[in-house]
Amino acid sequence: MELKGKRIGYCFTGSFCTFEASIKQMEKLVKEEKAVVFPIMSYNGYNLDTKFGKAEYFIDKIERITENKIIHTIQDAEPIGPKDLLDILIVAPASGNTIGKVANAINDSPVTMAIKSILRREKPVVFGISTNNALSRECRKYWKIIR
Repeated sequence: MELKGKRIGYCFTGSFCTFEASIKQMEKLVKEEKAVVFPIMSYNGYNLDTKFGKAEYFIDKIERITENKIIHTIQDAEPIGPKDLLDILIVAPASGNTIGKVANAINDSPVTMAIKSILRREKPVVFGISTNNALSRECRKYWKIIR
């Protein structure tokens, strides 16, 4: 797929340990693929300092790479669908919390609003799932039960 000039929403959720790796991929979209990237962050992704870095560091880096302000409120994410602002949405990292919300139609963050908004336009959403070992282990255990 040709990505040059495509309008890509790039969402970050609270899987902080994968932010640096995800930012590298986002940067490739901007610099190598020449896509226009609009960053979106969950409340926690935007506001929390963690052992993986300060929120301000990630905000500055993402906005510098994309040359766009981060969408970090539900109000700012809501027009994505009605105004047809994006061609595709990437959620990477997609935390287990966010995946659970989407699976249960819970819309309570900028990221879940962006997902709902673009799905209303029947446009693609790509999830880069990132979850901890304990959670994925539990999911595999229950998967075996229901198979």
